[in-house]
Amino acid sequence: QVQLVESGGGLVQAGDSLRLSCVASGRTFSSNTMGWFRQAPGKEREFVAFIRSGGITYYVGSVKGRFTISRDNAKNAVYLQMNSLKAEDTAVYYCAADRTPYRSTPLSTTYDYWGQGTQVTVSS
Repeated sequence: QVQLVESGGGLVQAGDSLRLSCVASGRTFSSNTMGWFRQAPGKEREFVAFIRSGGITYYVGSVKGRFTISRDNAKNAVYLQMNSLKAEDTAVYYCAADRTPYRSTPLSTTYDYWGQGTQVTVSS
């Protein structure tokens, strides 16, 4: 059984930093794209960033320059370093993995495995 478990969320002030972690179990994702999505109250889930197996990254414009996605294939893990947090970054953040190797898209429908989510709250 594949599981993705996120951690690292919390309540911070605007301008602070947080680092989210996601550890996968049940299979390896070294050849697969992994991504982060978020969902704010009353809004649809939105793409935040993905990282391909070779390390190429892609971000939504609103986080570019502030967030950094990285991965450690030896630990089967993906991370999201979030700096200069803003109130509008408040959301539940989800880790996701695509089971199709070497594919990478920002579309949530192409990701097959999801974590349970971790809450990030930024007070202004």
